[in-house]
Amino acid sequence: MQIKLGEKIRELRRRDSRTQEALADALGVSGQAVSRWEANGGYPDIEIIPAIANYFNISIDELFGYNGERDEKIRKILNKADEMINAQDDIESCIDMLRNAVSEFPSEAQILIRLGYALLWDGYKKHGARRLSTNEDYAVNDIEFNSKNENFIEALTIFQKALNMGISHDDRCEIIPLMVRHYAIMGNYDKAEELCDKQDSVIISSECLRTNAAEGERREKYQGEALIALTRQLKNVMGTMVWTKMSLYMKESGARKMLGIAHLYELIFDDGNCGEYHADLMSIYKTCTSFEAKVGNIEAALSYFDLQFYHAKKYEEFRKTDINNFSAQLVSKVLSPRSKFPVAPVNLCKSLIKNLPENLIEIIKKDKRYAECFRS
Repeated sequence: MQIKLGEKIRELRRRDSRTQEALADALGVSGQAVSRWEANGGYPDIEIIPAIANYFNISIDELFGYNGERDEKIRKILNKADEMINAQDDIESCIDMLRNAVSEFPSEAQILIRLGYALLWDGYKKHGARRLSTNEDYAVNDIEFNSKNENFIEALTIFQKALNMGISHDDRCEIIPLMVRHYAIMGNYDKAEELCDKQDSVIISSECLRTNAAEGERREKYQGEALIALTRQLKNVMGTMVWTKMSLYMKESGARKMLGIAHLYELIFDDGNCGEYHADLMSIYKTCTSFEAKVGNIEAALSYFDLQFYHAKKYEEFRKTDINNFSAQLVSKVLSPRSKFPVAPVNLCKSLIKNLPENLIEIIKKDKRYAECFRS
């Protein structure tokens, strides 16, 4: 137990980037005492064990390495949270559960991350986020409205705390874009740019660099991963532009811009097996449907709706299978990622007709192929 305790104290201190002197000052002991504990030359007095656990925001059981029950309990909490967030049902209960879990396990980053996701979902469900058109060629965030969204504010605070806990690269890639986006939504542009400036440029991103870091099949795998990552980011940037630049918004020209990105996806996944990225194509064709319908091109809108529906169904199929490999030539060495949470509502087909003009909805309703879009 002595050895494990000393190793645990050193592990926790390094996790939190604390010096031996800082820990010693907090506990009212000498720096030599802490050094001795970590070197397995002794162990703390029993009276200060609770103070050490409190200092690192963990339980005494965790301090002594009794993690079996703890790990199992955390696993169940995370699984339940994922299930509730995926279902997008009773998010408030999910938030309450995760708040209690954070109180019990304050140093568990994965619980914090789930709580941040749940708060964002609830924030959109209760209030949404608004943009305003201006006299110039732009739509801008409605800062006065968005900045009052308490869920967004709390989610950002929680995500920042998780970032400071040394989370994995994959988790950072999940939450940093969300943080940048929501800082901007609420008008905190300086904070958004500050966070951006701390990240690597696309030129030296891991995806791009790896394409020159290996040979043979490994290089091909990295090239495929870079193609997918860059295409998704192009889709995100182009999507924001056509929805915020008024000369493209709800215009046929805006739809054409998005079609260019769709064709790039289709070039990469030329056998039709897009895995998770069927959701990206669904989103692109949803934009095209809306824009063409707005300008009265009903025939074009219907053709894009059909593609939107097709990719929605393919995405649903993907979520239900264990298949995680691509088969198209450019990406055949790449495994399809599975995001923690869906990128679209559970009732996916019903969401496809949301915000479409009534005349287009009536035409779609008459086509039996789309019957599930109208089910309760």
